[in-house]
Amino acid sequence: MMRTYSFLTVLLWSSMFHAIHMMPSQKRTNKHSHSERITTLSENEGKTLHRTKRGWMWNQFFLLEEYTGPDTQYVGKLHTDQDKGDGNLKYILTGDGAGSLFIIDENTGDIHAAKKLDREEKSLYVLRAKAIDRKTGRQVEPESEFIIKIHDINDNEPKFTKDMYTASIPEMSGVGTSVIQVTATDADDANYGNSAKVVYSILQGQPYFSVDPETGIIKTALPDMSRENREQYQVVIQAKDMGGQMGGLSGTTTVNITLTDVNDNPPRFPQSTYQFSSPESAPPGTPLGRIKANDPDVGENAEIEYSISNGDGSDMFDIVTDKDTQEGIITVKKHLDFENKMLYTLRVEATNTHLDPRFLQLGPFKDMALVKISVEDIDEPPVFSRPWYLIDVDEDVKEGSVIGQVVAQDPDITKNAIKYSVDRHTDLDRIFNIYSGNGSLFISKPLDREETPWHNITVIATEINNPKQSSQIPVFIRILDINDHAPEFDKYYETFVCENAKAGQLIQTVSAIDKDDPPRGHKFFFELVPEFAVHPNFSIVDNKDNTAGIMTRRNGYSRSKMSTYLLPIIIFDNDYPIQSSTGTLTIRVCACDSRGNMQSCSAEALLLPAGLSTGALIAILLCIIILLVLVVLFMALKRQRKKEPLIISKDDVRDNIVTYNDEGGGEEDTQAFDIGTLRNPEAREESKMRRDVIPETIFQIRRTAPLWENIDVQDFIHRRLKENDLDPAAPPYDSLATYAYEGNDSIANSLSSLESLTTEGNQDYDYLSDWGPRFKKLADMYGGEDSDRD
Repeated sequence: MMRTYSFLTVLLWSSMFHAIHMMPSQKRTNKHSHSERITTLSENEGKTLHRTKRGWMWNQFFLLEEYTGPDTQYVGKLHTDQDKGDGNLKYILTGDGAGSLFIIDENTGDIHAAKKLDREEKSLYVLRAKAIDRKTGRQVEPESEFIIKIHDINDNEPKFTKDMYTASIPEMSGVGTSVIQVTATDADDANYGNSAKVVYSILQGQPYFSVDPETGIIKTALPDMSRENREQYQVVIQAKDMGGQMGGLSGTTTVNITLTDVNDNPPRFPQSTYQFSSPESAPPGTPLGRIKANDPDVGENAEIEYSISNGDGSDMFDIVTDKDTQEGIITVKKHLDFENKMLYTLRVEATNTHLDPRFLQLGPFKDMALVKISVEDIDEPPVFSRPWYLIDVDEDVKEGSVIGQVVAQDPDITKNAIKYSVDRHTDLDRIFNIYSGNGSLFISKPLDREETPWHNITVIATEINNPKQSSQIPVFIRILDINDHAPEFDKYYETFVCENAKAGQLIQTVSAIDKDDPPRGHKFFFELVPEFAVHPNFSIVDNKDNTAGIMTRRNGYSRSKMSTYLLPIIIFDNDYPIQSSTGTLTIRVCACDSRGNMQSCSAEALLLPAGLSTGALIAILLCIIILLVLVVLFMALKRQRKKEPLIISKDDVRDNIVTYNDEGGGEEDTQAFDIGTLRNPEAREESKMRRDVIPETIFQIRRTAPLWENIDVQDFIHRRLKENDLDPAAPPYDSLATYAYEGNDSIANSLSSLESLTTEGNQDYDYLSDWGPRFKKLADMYGGEDSDRD
């Protein structure tokens, strides 16, 4: 069987002829590389294979952007050899912009651009074309792909990357020194014409600067531009496309250029001599005055270092530089004495600290001036032997004890006497006092380091002959600690143990604090009190780091037996004398999940079913109250009801009255069996009582053994059960007595009045008088002669 395959031939005619841009389609390397006619030869049938080479197919063409003509732009035409012109074929266009930007006539294959295109938005479109048989709906040839490129026009002006540039260059720079490069871009196609070719020019800033027309680099145009003359420059640069030709579009930007400073000016003093004076009492470091050398430079180039180069007072005075104002501050270096020297002369030098080797030829970058200082005589106040005093005092020092001494003297030749006093504004509690004659400090009140570890007081020394002359000195008193406080728990611990806890399990870590401050640091020790040294439930492990761990000593705990444990712990310190205190740790027994997370610690929670809501609990409580009210009413009515005797024997009815009110102890009968005996393994045998009768004496209060003595309650219960099983006089805890026997017939026969009507004659009821006082009323009613008449 012969089958023929033919391919779609795309004929593209552009409305504008750009043959130099037309490119033939490359041979495909996939399934179909040429137009072929293929005949397949199978193994079963003899068939021949033919190949027919197809012609070239143009796969790209061009359109102009921003087309504004009255009609749509014609793109090209699709055509296939299978098209016989009878309208049986349908042409379909798919891909970028198909149906919106590009429209195809499905009958003729003509393609038009439906809208104005912008190359800057999209410069290339990839489309696919195919021909379909209208009757069968099948492609007559494989799908073909082609490209539409958009031709550029000069519709975009150059734009700089910044609206404003900022640049700087050192002053005194040579001609041609690069300042900054500006860049402008044009969105037009750089590969087509000169639409994107940009040329730079300077519109403002000449003759100081110039710009390279191709690179946009701004350079200096004048030599030795001085910052001190002019610091700021504004340059306007233009970028124009079309190679700068007439008709091209342009854009501008502004460049602000600043000349930065260099050290090209030396410092200069405005005067050659300065004069200052100082009182002889001026302490070292006292400023006497300021001098300044002027430097027109700025920043580090204007930084000046002042020094005393020569003079007879170079060892008595000093000069330092104020970095903020660049001034030289003259200060007193040593104590002055008017009696020894009254006038000093200094030679002060000002020098730039940052020199520029390029400008050293401009001269020495330093200057010199004379400074004269005169000393003034003055009556000086007392001077202490130290600038401050530090005194260490034990906190247990006794009142009246001397703790230290301060010393002052008059520096003048007269050597006036001095008295001492404490500034009470610094010692409001009057803890310290001083002997006015010799400056000895002593204690007036007890000290407490834990309350106030430091005391800072001021001592005043005053000349006796001239009270106006006085001076003060700070005295720092440090209170040394002694071990007078016992350690204690650092906080209150909420401790719990799970009912399912295992032996050796850590349930709490405790630590301690101490108000004291030993020099070697705190060291605490933990242990149980001697009475609890061997505790059956819990133990304590000292971690040797001022903490201790509380450990369990047995498996399992029960809230129903004991909900809370009290564990007293002794805490010691290691200072002398050793201090200790006892802290009690409260441990609650709680229900926990499998991970050890606490769920409930309330013992009452054991009596309540899990999952009951608040409404259900209220309903249960109301039912209990109603039942209690009914029981109380029933007991009240029962007391008012008269008890009737039951006759068991005809012989003696008075001795056979039986009371049916004993149905065994039950759970509410706490007198029948004392549950407290379960908690006391040492209960005495002679204290046992019957459980089915009420004892004549009140139960004695039983001593409850401590919980740590309850070693094995289960063995105790089994032992008690065995003893009761072997005791024939002791019925079980719950017993029920059944009274089903009512005795023989009554000797009085029937007392019914209905039956009496059938008896003829009078009946004799005198025997009722023999029944005792309880039947006296009946005997009076029926036994007398006048009973019928009554």
